[in-house]
Amino acid sequence: MREEDMETAIKVVIVGNGAVGKSSMIQRYCKGIFTKEYKKTIGVDFLERQLEVNNEDVRLMLWDTAGQEEFDAITKAYYRGAQACVLAFSTVDRDSFDAVESWKKKVEDEVGEIGMVIIQNKIDLIDDTVVNDEEAEDLAKRLRLRFYRTSVKENLNVEEVFRYLSEKYLDQINCEVEEPETKIAIGQGLMDGGGITNNSKDKDSSKSKNKKIGNGKTSNKHRFKLRNGEDSTIKLEPSKRRTRGKKAIVTAKCVIL
Repeated sequence: MREEDMETAIKVVIVGNGAVGKSSMIQRYCKGIFTKEYKKTIGVDFLERQLEVNNEDVRLMLWDTAGQEEFDAITKAYYRGAQACVLAFSTVDRDSFDAVESWKKKVEDEVGEIGMVIIQNKIDLIDDTVVNDEEAEDLAKRLRLRFYRTSVKENLNVEEVFRYLSEKYLDQINCEVEEPETKIAIGQGLMDGGGITNNSKDKDSSKSKNKKIGNGKTSNKHRFKLRNGEDSTIKLEPSKRRTRGKKAIVTAKCVIL
């Protein structure tokens, strides 16, 4: 398969209390339809949509999960492997707002830290709101998450939510350390107990330990004496491990807010 024919698949889970508009949201986004009729999701539902983000083909796999506690055992299994998450609450449902943090914890307990957003849905019903603007914004700041006010009915900010999550995920997977010299320097610093510092003296002393080669690059070769008195040279290389054909994801952790 040619590189230009490849696409990035992103699994996104949409979580939150029942009746906040999760199913309506993915129906609107993937099919362009909206219905006022509420139908409780039993377990999980699944839809897909393809889009182009930063000149890359992306396939979003959207998993709509039931918001009722009786389905927790079922829905938790579907969190696994998720790379992004929408935390949803409703403008007219105070309990759904209070439950946002617990939904975040449920997802992170299964998959760790992934890209997330908080959405306040049904802002077309703002006259009946039970959540004021300040406390919703404070929650997003405290959790350090992007916050969107959406109306699935009016198709407001729905596209923006999923585009942001796609861009965030692509940024994360592209933020990899690819230079072998960088990996060695970090590893040596940790092993030597020196850590990583901006001290110029430390930088100078580390430079003096490495020899310069003709093209101006730092050599990672080290000379040592054998017991019989002969010189020999070894070359330090990054440790290698079998990945079964899979690319090692994010050698250095990147936090993108």
